[in-house]
Amino acid sequence: MKVTLVIAAVCVAVSLAEPAVSQGVRTTTTTGTKPGRFLSLPNADKCAKRPKEFSYRGRNMFLSSHVPALKDKKFDWLDGRNLCREYCMDLVGLETQEKNNLIFRVIQQNDVPYIWTSGRICDFNGCENRPDLEPKNIFGWFWSATREKIQATNRIPIGWGYNPWSQTGHKKRPQPDNAEYDINQTKEQCLSVLNNVYNDGIAWHDVACYHEKPVICEDNDELLRYVAATNPGIRL
Repeated sequence: MKVTLVIAAVCVAVSLAEPAVSQGVRTTTTTGTKPGRFLSLPNADKCAKRPKEFSYRGRNMFLSSHVPALKDKKFDWLDGRNLCREYCMDLVGLETQEKNNLIFRVIQQNDVPYIWTSGRICDFNGCENRPDLEPKNIFGWFWSATREKIQATNRIPIGWGYNPWSQTGHKKRPQPDNAEYDINQTKEQCLSVLNNVYNDGIAWHDVACYHEKPVICEDNDELLRYVAATNPGIRL
């Protein structure tokens, strides 16, 4: 099931699905400490020259720290999305166990301490009065890149052999635990993969979106179609 988002007029040409949940492109404190930012439109030249480090089922991906110009850079969640979007990509989603295992191997083999994914909790305007999203910490998560709901956080997802959410964290409780809210009243609204930060192996954690991390970008079909339609003859 999709959690479908409304994108502002500048992005309508990307042909998003019929909206069911509203999330404007302008971001506020729900995404961190830099209000008033927008989702970036793709850059045709960057899309044509986007890094293609590895792939999954035909979708190209790259780890930002493996791109020379991005090697030492980290990004908050929205800036990470925007970096990817400029390349006709988006933050990686981990919709299947097979894909999750691939990303976990990339993290392990390259000793990456953490990355952002496109995971986000649907707690912004438009997510109210949705029984299917309650309680939010269990049923309210979705992949923002595709608007697909993430399965319940408190059980092994259908088709998986394990629960990718960590069983521990700052509060020594199963994730997601919104732990930072107790420290500084900042919600943990974004989904990160952490590499053994809590002696728990590589696992999913809810994290406040303002933290800066490397990212893994993957091809976004909607953005690729948009750039192809608006740039005749471009090779993507």
